[in-house]
Amino acid sequence: MSETTVAISEREQFISTKGRRKNSLKCDSDSIAGCVSQRACVYCGARVVLNPVTDAIHLVHGPVGCASYTWDIRGSLSSGSELYRNSFSTDLREQDIIFGGEKKLAKTIDELVAKHPTKLMFVYSTCIVGVIGDDLAAICKAAASRNNIEIIPVESSGFIGNKSAGYRAACEALLKLIDPVDRYEAAAINYLGDFNLAGEAWIIKDYLAQMGIKVNTVFTGDSTSTTLKGAANVSLNIVQCAGSMNYLAAQLQELYGIPYMQVSFLGVEDTAKSLRSIADAMGGGEIRARAEVLIRRETDRVLPLISRYREKFEGKKAAVYVGGGFKAISLIKQFREIGIEVVMIGTQTGRREEYDTIHELVTDGTVILDDANPAELERFMTSQGAHLLVGGVKERPLAYKLGLAFIDHNHDRKHPLSGYDGAVNFAQEVYSTLCSPVWKYTAAKGGG
Repeated sequence: MSETTVAISEREQFISTKGRRKNSLKCDSDSIAGCVSQRACVYCGARVVLNPVTDAIHLVHGPVGCASYTWDIRGSLSSGSELYRNSFSTDLREQDIIFGGEKKLAKTIDELVAKHPTKLMFVYSTCIVGVIGDDLAAICKAAASRNNIEIIPVESSGFIGNKSAGYRAACEALLKLIDPVDRYEAAAINYLGDFNLAGEAWIIKDYLAQMGIKVNTVFTGDSTSTTLKGAANVSLNIVQCAGSMNYLAAQLQELYGIPYMQVSFLGVEDTAKSLRSIADAMGGGEIRARAEVLIRRETDRVLPLISRYREKFEGKKAAVYVGGGFKAISLIKQFREIGIEVVMIGTQTGRREEYDTIHELVTDGTVILDDANPAELERFMTSQGAHLLVGGVKERPLAYKLGLAFIDHNHDRKHPLSGYDGAVNFAQEVYSTLCSPVWKYTAAKGGG
């Protein structure tokens, strides 16, 4: 049996080992029937992108469980409205499924607008809505006219695809919100793919402000209906989370001629590289000079703090399983900064070019997976001798059951991991979990 032989033969194409098998990883495909994939549903993909829009009503048209599953799903912070922290549902039940839920949806919209006056509402479809065929667009259009607010349907029925389809549905909804005014070349940028987890968007906005660059709006961390409407009036879009926002960036380029570039603010190396790239894209000169001052000051401040942990991590190995490829690539570099080798890495929605980059970055013997299931994660974490897993809420129980240390890099965390302070926080968190005294009392490998 080969090292990548799996229970379901079709999964072979989605797993590779660097140096032992040609890099021909299959990706960007639907999950295989029979596998309990770690991916979330279409509706969840749309909700995690749109939920940080702070002054919007987020109404889930479906059973109450869908709204409960994603209630306050992101650790996104707001500088203004807290309306987004609520989760509203039409609570579809048996009678609604038999006779249709359109009347209930219309009534719910009217009640919410009366109770929570606002300018914007997102209405999400769920699996059951796709089955019974409620006309979401027509109901939203009539309710918007009746209540004189903007109501945007989010076509996120679960049967139309996977989590990536939910990202696209969210981007389509955001495109409807943007005001197609005559563009002008504003000396400002939009920051796409940051959701202000634990205030991370504020950290990056402060860096850019020190360089003399204004951030027009963030998609979608700490955003509002007003700031998002003016998103076309910038000269550049920067994209952190490619999986959720590349489609929107490409559409903004096609519709409004706004160029975009990929960035990452995870780790010291990628943060410095991204700040330099943004400075050059915005004209260089004085902006680049300010960027260099910022980079040198912050690097000199945090590297001594991070270096203290390297000797603690000697011989330790990490497994990574995250949502998108951009984060996986940055984590390989970030673990390298603190002296830890990544021996297994995978994503839910990685793209071909991201996996090519991952293949170049990792060492021979590293297992690379796309759209893995728990059985595969358990197998390869164990066989690769990992001491630590970086993942999200669904991977946490798996790590602890195996007796491995765990780092939460999910969207519900409450501590920032972006930028220079984020790099220090990451090293500290790795130390606190990997070197915890608890491992002395287990059969695990995680102890220091």
